[in-house]
Amino acid sequence: MSDRNKEHIEDDYDFSRDQYYKLVEKGDEAIDLMLDLARESEHPRAFEVLANMIKTNADIADKLMELQKKRKDINKENKVANPQLGVTNNNLFVGSTKDLAKMIEDRQSARSNDVIDNDES
Repeated sequence: MSDRNKEHIEDDYDFSRDQYYKLVEKGDEAIDLMLDLARESEHPRAFEVLANMIKTNADIADKLMELQKKRKDINKENKVANPQLGVTNNNLFVGSTKDLAKMIEDRQSARSNDVIDNDES
């Protein structure tokens, strides 16, 4: 999976999570208002609506947990699909010390070429 796809997945996850939290907060406010209304009116329909609102809010909380599980599953799939993302415990270099020294020197020179000198003298 490309880095761009990973970014999109994380962005979508963050957006979805934020939306669920906002829905739960709005649901809590609406439940408080509906509870007051149901108490004042003592109408059975008001209590029925209140019960449905509470159930809907609980369902949103469950969806938030499902979202966490889906994210965990996606991350697990990515690690299986890209095992190089995991930890490598045993590295083995096969070659002479001359080859190793050349490889290290090449990497250092490649890094030094990437440095941008911003000296305005």
